[in-house]
Amino acid sequence: MPDLLIELLSEEIPARMQARATADLKRLVTDGLVEAGLTYAHAEAFATPRRLAMAVEGLSAESPSKREERKGPRVDAPEKALEGFLRSTGLTREQLEERETPKGAVWFAMIETPGRSADEIVAEVLVKTVRNFPWPKSMRWGAGGLRWVRPLHSILCVLTEGEETRIVDVEVDGLRASDTTYGHRFMAPEPFRVAGFDDYQAKLKASKVILPTEERAEAIWHDATQAAFARGLEVIEDKGLLAEVAGLVEWPVVLMGEIDTAYLDLPAEVLQTSMREHQKFFSAKDTSGRITGFVTVANRETADHGATILAGNRKVLAARLADAKFFWENDLRVAKEGMGLWQDALEAVTFHGRLGTQAERIRRIAALASEVATKVDASGEETEIAALIAKADLPSEMVYEFPELQGIMGEYYAKAAGHSDSVAAVAREHYHPLGPSDEAPSAPLSVAVALADKIDTLTGFWAVDEKPTGSKDPFALRRAALGVIRILLENGIRLRLDRFIDAQLVRHKATLIDPISEEEVEELIGEIAEHGVFGAAFRTVKERLGDIISEGLLEMGERVPDASDHLLTFFHERLKVYLRDRDVRHDVIDACLAMPNADDLTLLVARAEALSAFLGTEDGENLHLGFKRAHNLLRQAEEKDGVEYSFGPEAKLAETDEERALFAALDAAETRIAPAMAEEDFDATMAAMAGLRQPIDIFFDAVQINTENAILRRNRLNLLHRISEICLSVADLTRIEG
Repeated sequence: MPDLLIELLSEEIPARMQARATADLKRLVTDGLVEAGLTYAHAEAFATPRRLAMAVEGLSAESPSKREERKGPRVDAPEKALEGFLRSTGLTREQLEERETPKGAVWFAMIETPGRSADEIVAEVLVKTVRNFPWPKSMRWGAGGLRWVRPLHSILCVLTEGEETRIVDVEVDGLRASDTTYGHRFMAPEPFRVAGFDDYQAKLKASKVILPTEERAEAIWHDATQAAFARGLEVIEDKGLLAEVAGLVEWPVVLMGEIDTAYLDLPAEVLQTSMREHQKFFSAKDTSGRITGFVTVANRETADHGATILAGNRKVLAARLADAKFFWENDLRVAKEGMGLWQDALEAVTFHGRLGTQAERIRRIAALASEVATKVDASGEETEIAALIAKADLPSEMVYEFPELQGIMGEYYAKAAGHSDSVAAVAREHYHPLGPSDEAPSAPLSVAVALADKIDTLTGFWAVDEKPTGSKDPFALRRAALGVIRILLENGIRLRLDRFIDAQLVRHKATLIDPISEEEVEELIGEIAEHGVFGAAFRTVKERLGDIISEGLLEMGERVPDASDHLLTFFHERLKVYLRDRDVRHDVIDACLAMPNADDLTLLVARAEALSAFLGTEDGENLHLGFKRAHNLLRQAEEKDGVEYSFGPEAKLAETDEERALFAALDAAETRIAPAMAEEDFDATMAAMAGLRQPIDIFFDAVQINTENAILRRNRLNLLHRISEICLSVADLTRIEG
């Protein structure tokens, strides 16, 4: 069985495209080989800045022959139908076979497809792969029509079987495959021939090219940490930068330099960001945590051991840091004057065409944050101040140059403006969590503003009907919802989300879609807070605003699903994804969603986790089965009789000891479950539920429900209703699967 080696040598491939390109190359080639009938044992793809390569081991030498029987039209079918069948099979009428079937005489074709050699199939697949490669961006060059990420220089394609290596006959746009490739552009530019993957990789390394990306990354990190250690420094870990730099060099040479002392007073984040974004440098810190050095990675060895390269890099870095220092000093002057200049500038910065300016958004966030503050033990006054300055750094020169420093610079500038550390920290922390590995804020002020910020974003886009669709989420609304969930759960915060969602929807729609005064909006918000979202408050909203917020209004006392409901459902769907990693099933969450206060996510999760744990026990599983049996028997009897068996069963009508034991068990459970549910003690609730398992099992084993005595039957059906009612008071067990 031969082994296949492919290499596509080109000009430099952008580092950001290499990982996807290796996956695409492997997928396209292996899928093509398999579809053509070949099998293989193992395949792996590689990328360097100048080449994509792929090795396939244990490839079958040829595809198997196929014999396929295909049914055609009836013998007496129109001539055109027969002609179409012959074209599709490539046969003549004489090669068809006539057979009798239950539907009459029918033509059958026996199509034999001979096997093809691996060489022929590989050539066909490689041409198709190169011509249809899904680069995010591609180009044409010269007079040819081929598109590639950068000009393609050569193709290597060989099959190796034992001691024999043969070139696959492939030609793409004038480029004919060979067994020859090239090493490092500067240090080993001469061509060399290869015989198989092991020979290829070894000769590349001898020609100053490390093929595996992971090996280049390991070499960079090892040499960088050793060089820093020798100077008493520590390289700050940056996995994203390491992956990028590994995609920029074929032969990494680590060089280390010092930062000019004139720039050491810049914030560490500024130094690190400037070096990473502009120069692709790693930062190195001393024992006190101050960044004093940098690590750069060259793509070649030099006679002066990199001295010239390092000197040039230091010169460019000094110019970059001089710019950063200029921005920093200018921004500090604005900050020390109270940041009013930036806040005024935000009046002219559009957040979204239909959601107003950044300044309007900040005022909405501040208003909501002040309301949330009462639920998270934060000072309302401090929360409002923190919210109003949290995004003030957006127009600053530093953030304009480095948008990823938003919030981080805001904290520095807030301190420079004289604000307390807790207020200043909100500027940085209210953006978090930025991802699954990022910590959620825990300080009360930051929690209040972070929740308000994310809720405002979500309600705003819901108000203008720009929700995520499929895999598209241009405004990162899923991340915002998950951020709200994590902040609430990780801090154990009890918050009725529906009330705050409705309040912010009112602010969005009343101030942006058909503006009314801020005083009227706040009055409506106050009514929602006082009376709830489905009572007089919404009727008042309707009277005052007409159709402006038609969704979510009470119509003749009936609840109509609205934007608030849809957004809350979105939160619940995100919550299911979040809890999946905590082994809480979707159906368990659905069972708890049917209970009151489902917009209190902390309460909802506590209930779901307790129910999940209970259903995982033998008592829980058997009680669920007993509930299903009682519930189904009850529904069937009600449907058959056309009446509802929901009246209280009478213990005096119990005939058997098993009935009387179940009455006693239900009484005992009810006296324990009601107060436990009121106190939200779900462990105690589940313990009380567990006590019902045995009496219910024994009852069903010993007692006939549909007895001929109508009085006993009715009483026992009412007893089933009581079982169902008690179980449903804990969670909607009808939603539990299995």
